[in-house]
Amino acid sequence: MSKRTLPGAPEGRPYAGVTGQVQPRAFDRWNTGVRAAVEGDEDRTISIYDVIGYDYWTGEGVTAKRIAGALRGMGSGPVTVNVNSPGGDMFEGLAIYNLLREHDGEVTVKVLSLAASAASIIAMAGDTVQIARAGFLMIHNAWVMAIGNRNDLIEVAATLQPFDDAMASIYAARTGQDIKAMAKLMDAETWIGGQAAIDDGFADEFLPSDQVKKGEGKASASAVRRIEAALRSSGMPKSEAMRLISEFKSSSGDPAGSGEGDPAGRVEPAPDSLSKTAALAASLTAMQF
Repeated sequence: MSKRTLPGAPEGRPYAGVTGQVQPRAFDRWNTGVRAAVEGDEDRTISIYDVIGYDYWTGEGVTAKRIAGALRGMGSGPVTVNVNSPGGDMFEGLAIYNLLREHDGEVTVKVLSLAASAASIIAMAGDTVQIARAGFLMIHNAWVMAIGNRNDLIEVAATLQPFDDAMASIYAARTGQDIKAMAKLMDAETWIGGQAAIDDGFADEFLPSDQVKKGEGKASASAVRRIEAALRSSGMPKSEAMRLISEFKSSSGDPAGSGEGDPAGRVEPAPDSLSKTAALAASLTAMQF
């Protein structure tokens, strides 16, 4: 599977006075007891269960140096990244994002509870992003500690603009949404629950333990996006593509015609719906997943 095309994030510290801060509300919602269960392939798993960046108070924290060392030790191949973090240093988060994007192998990110602030940027690096049904992402603008007169503070605000733009572009590339829409969510400091994260494209699916059994759930948001992309590549307008997908899902809920789940028996779709369903099926046949 080819890697998802996502933008690179700026690295380094172009402004020495700009540092990351963890918001108190993120700490309030961060449960340090959330951990992934031990599995047989844990030697290819990276755990991010702490603040992002070096914590000078405790001597702990998740740094890009630590993640780089873990990736070197694993070598090429699939990697799973378990995340439960309130965020922290934005530059460390961007560097970790870039390290995961550059890794030679499939990267699966699992949001076990909370991926807030800088940790939400790291979560966007996954080729596949899974989130707990009761998990959360939190996105917001960069925070700084600043002091000075009004001219100094205006300069600080201008300094932060490219950092916010870089983060918004990462969210936009992952979700397929407009970068201005992402900027508005960041302005509002938005908390995004598990189902909303999938619906809006921040994540691809629930954690395996939260997924419904085969045949009991709706098509995943990632599958719908791929189908929509295939239809639009053939020249179909977005509105028509989404309407066709909706009709296809509603008319194919009981392909065997057993009437199961419908007390009145199976309801045959209208002829027009059948023709559109046939057209969608033809398009799907030509798709390469």
